[in-house]
Amino acid sequence: MSEPRPAGRSHAGELRVAVLASGTGTNLQALLDKVHGRDGIKIVAVASDNPEAHALDRAHSAGVPTAVFQRADFGGDRRARDSAMAAWLRGHGVQLVVLAGYMRLLSESFLSRFPDAVINVHPALLPSFPGLNAVGQALSYGVKVFGVTVHFVDEGVDSGAVIMQRAVELPDARSEDDVLPFIHEIEHEILPEVVRLFARDAVRISPTHHRRVIVTPPADSSDR
Repeated sequence: MSEPRPAGRSHAGELRVAVLASGTGTNLQALLDKVHGRDGIKIVAVASDNPEAHALDRAHSAGVPTAVFQRADFGGDRRARDSAMAAWLRGHGVQLVVLAGYMRLLSESFLSRFPDAVINVHPALLPSFPGLNAVGQALSYGVKVFGVTVHFVDEGVDSGAVIMQRAVELPDARSEDDVLPFIHEIEHEILPEVVRLFARDAVRISPTHHRRVIVTPPADSSDR
């Protein structure tokens, strides 16, 4: 029987991470605070489609190189924009790309430059409520349990294989203000946790089921 294949390349030594963000960058900040410069992880690049994104300011404050890739600057050609962005990231030796509030779909040509090494954090328990306004969708549906998913990125909309999920019961939630503080807290916990898993090559994609992600548990503490 064949072994599960590792997600992305083998990260001997330092794991070089890029973050793509379109807005305030709170998930970027969580990564900067919790994993940057720790556990063999370094955030080496932050890119955005929005020159006004506060995420860029957070990166500047941390001394992380930044760049803006607006589709309009490439004649409206998404593939050209993504190709330029991929080349910039590769120039920084990026091994893992993290989408943290990045509001643009990535082309197949971009994903092919980072095979099994592009992940996203989504504020819902996929496959429920993909796309924009996930919390609003969930509230409209009347769910009692909300949550967050970290998943691989493919060419679809929030359709890649699930790496990690965490839920919270909020039976009395009536507005986004009732939900978002809990969602953000979960995002800021599990996204750094998943990046740590990549740093120790603990994420595997099953060779027999392309949607099944296998996470290797840490060494048995009883052996220590």
